[in-house]
Amino acid sequence: MGIFEAIILGIVQGLTEFLPISSSAHLRIVGDLFPGLGDPGVTFTAVTQIGTEAAVVIYFWQDIVRIIKAWFRALPFGPWKNQVPQADPDVRLGWIVIFGTLPIVILGLLLEDAIDSVFRNMFITAGMLAIFAIFLGIADRISSRRLTLEKMTIRDGVVLGFAQSMALIPGVSRSGGTITIGLLLGYTRSAAARVSFLLAIPAVLGSGFYRLFSDDGTGPDIGALPLFIATVVAFVVGYAVIVWFLRLVETTSYMPFVIYRLILAGSVVALLSVGLLHVY
Repeated sequence: MGIFEAIILGIVQGLTEFLPISSSAHLRIVGDLFPGLGDPGVTFTAVTQIGTEAAVVIYFWQDIVRIIKAWFRALPFGPWKNQVPQADPDVRLGWIVIFGTLPIVILGLLLEDAIDSVFRNMFITAGMLAIFAIFLGIADRISSRRLTLEKMTIRDGVVLGFAQSMALIPGVSRSGGTITIGLLLGYTRSAAARVSFLLAIPAVLGSGFYRLFSDDGTGPDIGALPLFIATVVAFVVGYAVIVWFLRLVETTSYMPFVIYRLILAGSVVALLSVGLLHVY
């Protein structure tokens, strides 16, 4: 992979990671459209997501510190024990992130071989883009959108964790899955988006560093410098997208993303049929 391709893929990762349109699908599609490049692979996707999650950590830094402090002060042991009640919203958010992360960790390890192979079938990607576009559209239309993030329960966090784990299949979208289920549970568009970002932090950073240090070299030959550049570019672009997206969902429905996903799904099938995209 050259520097130019790395910059392009970094931009794609940054633009699509936080939108409910599947960054892994876009990296797969754009990589395939570059002559001689092809599928950048699971490792490239996971490592560049470290850049976008670093943007999340910086953007939500104050929230993260507040949640961690409250969580430790609510523990029944240690130097700060019982200083904060377990019913505190920040303490509950801490537990939500912990329990909501478990499904994707367990399923990610159990399905690792399928993630590297079967799940990267472009027909599956196109199908997931279309199916979850419909789910998102229905959720956005019928959701009561009454509940705020402070009202979220640990049970709902676990359900959202399973929704996040569906993004192990390219085309689903990590944010798309959690936002869809969040809306169906009755949360506001903003609350669904914010918890999606918070849930992704441990899962994505864990996946990225796991792939970085466990890569056996059997995937595409990316090179350390292009991978680093793509990750930095993804960080910069991703931060800008976070700011824009959280403002957008305060006033706008998710229907533009639904329409985009359906158009993209149809385009993928068309490109596959004429041989411009490869199934694997």
